[in-house]
Amino acid sequence: MAKKRKRLGEIIYKAGLVEKNTLLKAIKLSMKEKRLLGQILLEKGLIEEENLTQALAKQAGIKYVDMDHIDIDPETMKLIPDEIIRRHKVLPLGKENGKLKIIIGDPMDLDAMDAVRFRLNTELDQHLGTAEKIRAYIEDSEDSAKQEEDDQLRHSIDATAAELEEFGDALHAQALLAADASDDDDGPIVKLTNLIIDSAYHMRASDIHVEPMSDRIRIRYRVDGVCLEKDNIPKNMQAQLMTRFKIISGMDIAERRLPQDGRIKREIDGKDIDFRVSALPAYHGESLVLRILRPDAVNIGIQALGFESDDYERFKRIIKRPNGIFLVTGPTGSGKTTTLYAALQELNRPDKKIITAEDPVEYNFAGMNQCQVKEDIGLTFDKILRSMLRQAPNVILVGEIRDGEVADIAIQAALTGHLVFSTLHTNDAPSAITRLIDMGVKPFLAASSIQAIMAQRLIRLLCSCKEVDENPDPHHLRLLDISPEELKKYTIYKAVGCPKCQGTGYKGRQGIFELVELNNEIRELAFTKAPTTELRKAAIASGMKPLVEDGKRKIFKGITTPKEVARIAQSEELAEQG
Repeated sequence: MAKKRKRLGEIIYKAGLVEKNTLLKAIKLSMKEKRLLGQILLEKGLIEEENLTQALAKQAGIKYVDMDHIDIDPETMKLIPDEIIRRHKVLPLGKENGKLKIIIGDPMDLDAMDAVRFRLNTELDQHLGTAEKIRAYIEDSEDSAKQEEDDQLRHSIDATAAELEEFGDALHAQALLAADASDDDDGPIVKLTNLIIDSAYHMRASDIHVEPMSDRIRIRYRVDGVCLEKDNIPKNMQAQLMTRFKIISGMDIAERRLPQDGRIKREIDGKDIDFRVSALPAYHGESLVLRILRPDAVNIGIQALGFESDDYERFKRIIKRPNGIFLVTGPTGSGKTTTLYAALQELNRPDKKIITAEDPVEYNFAGMNQCQVKEDIGLTFDKILRSMLRQAPNVILVGEIRDGEVADIAIQAALTGHLVFSTLHTNDAPSAITRLIDMGVKPFLAASSIQAIMAQRLIRLLCSCKEVDENPDPHHLRLLDISPEELKKYTIYKAVGCPKCQGTGYKGRQGIFELVELNNEIRELAFTKAPTTELRKAAIASGMKPLVEDGKRKIFKGITTPKEVARIAQSEELAEQG
């Protein structure tokens, strides 16, 4: 025979918690209003909730838990999803004998227990705790978790600002910390995104890479062409961080499956700085890259590009010719756009009309007509070029020659009295001729229209912390063909590293160039479709200094290292031999 369940009033009376007459009145009121006895006793202040909970536990035949002496570790809390804890007001105590031990606040809420049992697919071992204290414990746990997230972000902000100060930007670091302390309306995510952007700018970065990994979000800054890892953000901040970047760059925050582009305009140190933002879906979440568009990056003038005196004079002479094509070649990130803008600024005078076709227009210049390519509406390079010619320009810039059609129109423009600047992706200067012919340009048109071709790369410059290299790496010397006689004649320096250069040993970049002017011999070789090797020999014979030679001149001037020039100008040989 099943054991008869005791009445709650009997348990309370025997425990001496409420006087008999008072209890009888409460029982009568409970029956009249059809409400629970415990609820009435609590409302009238006749019993403490703690005592009532103990009585309910005895009645239900389950263990009572004193919530004032309970401390559940974070790993145990993970046994029940947060959503179930919040909805059903239950807490996990651990697992034992295949059952999940949980604390509940109402032993009569059987529907809630069935829902928890179904969701977790496990048997439950119920313990009873004070309902109000269970709610308070859940709220405190949520507050602690949020505080932990805020503390992690606070630590990230402090660490990045401290690093900024270490690198010699103490004023900027203090400004960031002061803004963070005074701007209490902004959440930590807003502060963190602002700090990521501002610190990248002050560290002279060209790009910010926000890359979700399996267990963290990696933040890297590209400084002088090299990626430096600067911070790691907790993984649980990923959704908020990405959403914040998308909001300020004007992207669709709901779209996570397709690539998106956006722009951010932010005032830093009194200057309006533009950021071009790209989002790309990846395995661990969307990867973001912010390209920092610095107005001062393209306003450096021709002389600061890094030309040696002979190339500098030739370059100035070539860009002032009335017509023809001037091509700049090199891989992405080699400074081609900066070089072309420097040339255009030299020519930007009231008596010259300059029109550009760019994809995208990154920098705006007064006095130039700049056109943005928009492929989605059919506004392509070739359409803009055809319209340009009806605008009677003196100088034309085509952002990039991508196909034979654009190449043909550019050549026709050059042959009809326009000076045309453009870029092409080739490894060296002479191979640009072969590349155009491969695109379908007739050899005689290429030979007659091109005035000059320049290949370039960007090399990092040594920081002031540099030291004399008493034992240069023979491998790099061999790659660059630096002779023992040259070693005796010139001092070779090596990178060391200090706070000013962020420990890299390098600060700033300059170009190395090979500039070839087409003469009759080179034009004849182009007309006969001569191979690139012959074109290169003829170019060197005509006075072209190869990239490696220009790099050597900068090594001997003490502004860079053999390792850096070998890395940039001889990367294929390094990969094979090193």
